[in-house]
Amino acid sequence: MVETIQAKNLELHEVEEKFGLELVDDDRFFREWQDDLPELTDIERQRLDRVKACYLHISKYPMLEESVKMVVLSPLLDLAGFYLPPFRITTEKQVQIAVEDEEIIIKGELDVLVLHNNFWVLVIESKRHSLSLEPGIPQVLAYMLANRNADFSGTVRPMFGMVTNGGNFIFLKVTKQGTQQYANSDEFVMRRRDDLYTVLKILKRIGQLAIG
Repeated sequence: MVETIQAKNLELHEVEEKFGLELVDDDRFFREWQDDLPELTDIERQRLDRVKACYLHISKYPMLEESVKMVVLSPLLDLAGFYLPPFRITTEKQVQIAVEDEEIIIKGELDVLVLHNNFWVLVIESKRHSLSLEPGIPQVLAYMLANRNADFSGTVRPMFGMVTNGGNFIFLKVTKQGTQQYANSDEFVMRRRDDLYTVLKILKRIGQLAIG
C-alpha cells in the first residue's frame, strides 16, 4: 500500500535517507553565495532599507506567512528581476515525488517557484516570522528533488533554494550529477547591518547564472 507523506512533516534525515542525498562539507561546493556577487545601486539599497523598516515595524505584531511574502519576499524578487523576462513566477505549486524502491509518495505545496526555460532557478519556502528556518530546509530540499528538468542545455545544472521567515534567510544548493548532494549558505539576519543587501546580491547572482 502506498504511503503518502506531507513534505512539511519531513525531517532532514528522512530526506537524506529516502533520496540518497548527501550533505557536502566542502566550502568549494557552494561558492555561488560568496563569489562574484553584483554591486547594488544606491536606489536598490534605499528600497532595501525601506523593506527592513517595514519588517521591523510589523514584526512587533503577530505576522503570518502571507505578511512575510507581501512585505519581504515580493520586493526582494522584484529587485532581483524575477518578475521580468526571461523569468516567470508561479506560486503555491503542487509538488508530488515518488520515492524509488519504496511505496512512498511525498506531497506538498511550495510557496514560490522562479522558472527560466522550464528550469527551476529558485525554490522559495516562506514561514511565519516566529518560526525557525530549520523545518523549512528539508521541505525545500524535497521540492528541489522533485524537479525532473534538471538537465538544462545539455548539462546538469545545480538548483538553488531559499528558506525565509522574513527576518532570517538561508540559501541551498542541490546537484544531481551522480550522487545527489546539497549544501547551505550561512544564515542571514534582517536585523544584522548589511545582511539584507547580501541576500539581494545572492538572488541577483543566481539569476545571472540561470541566463548566463
